[in-house]
Amino acid sequence: MPEDPLAWGEAPRENTCVSIVTPSFNMARFIEEAICSVLAQDFPNVEYLIVDGGSTDGTLEILQRYAKRYEGRLRYISEPDRGQTDAINKGFQLTTGSIFTFLNADDTLLPGAISAAVRAFADDPEAAVIYGDAWHVGEDGAHIAPYPVEPYDAENLARRCFICQPAAFMRREAFAEAGMLDPSLHYALDYDLWIRIGRLYATRKFPMKKIDAFLATSRLHPASKTVGQMGPALLATIEVLKRHYGYVPFNWLYGYWHHRLSGQSLAVEKPRPALSSALLSIAWGVRYNWRHPARYCRDILSTAREGLAGH
Repeated sequence: MPEDPLAWGEAPRENTCVSIVTPSFNMARFIEEAICSVLAQDFPNVEYLIVDGGSTDGTLEILQRYAKRYEGRLRYISEPDRGQTDAINKGFQLTTGSIFTFLNADDTLLPGAISAAVRAFADDPEAAVIYGDAWHVGEDGAHIAPYPVEPYDAENLARRCFICQPAAFMRREAFAEAGMLDPSLHYALDYDLWIRIGRLYATRKFPMKKIDAFLATSRLHPASKTVGQMGPALLATIEVLKRHYGYVPFNWLYGYWHHRLSGQSLAVEKPRPALSSALLSIAWGVRYNWRHPARYCRDILSTAREGLAGH
């Protein structure tokens, strides 16, 4: 596919290409739905690449069938890789579209998502990222609850990840200048990316801009990182926040310890109040926030007054 250069600040043109990369490894149960959600989009110029890590569960048969049926609209590669971030970065380097996103094999785009994102970039040529609303869905695809998406605010981004990755589209230049995904991360890779992009373009009025449209679904199932590996995912998020800000908000520390102690799934539910979780979180937070004792005390008191749902 020919290159699709688009100068920064320039609105997408009618022939602008949107590149989508799907990382995949043994996702035969869900990948067909992801593929169909991309192929059914009404935007005419989509470059779709699936980067498979060498699946052995029937995924390759599905990819071969769709690549043959939709030749020119979908292509794939299958070879060993170093995981999700490596696959996405590799796919980015093999695509050319001026607008880029990655869609996990168990997530989907909703009808009209790409057209809505491209229109939003045209309305605001200075935006590095356009993102919209999304649904958490279950293993069967049924809606569970809306993802807690919020309008962009740099200060709030330091407290919570309010951007749903499958509902976010980036300028190619922004993803590249931010350094792509951090290949050392297995969890919190999208949160880390949003923080870096927000800082890189902090002088712009809206480095990242929310639109009021449902663009994607994010699937929750036992094999997903968000559900099946929640403890390590929360711990990785804590480390990402410490690295970027030198500070970890109390709500993340509480969420980690409450999940460890109670086993409560926090993918959709807010953590319940528990004294044991609070005491461990307060003590553990000294490890991360010892340079900011006054701020940490205010954070704890504020969280206690407003409730964890407010954080």
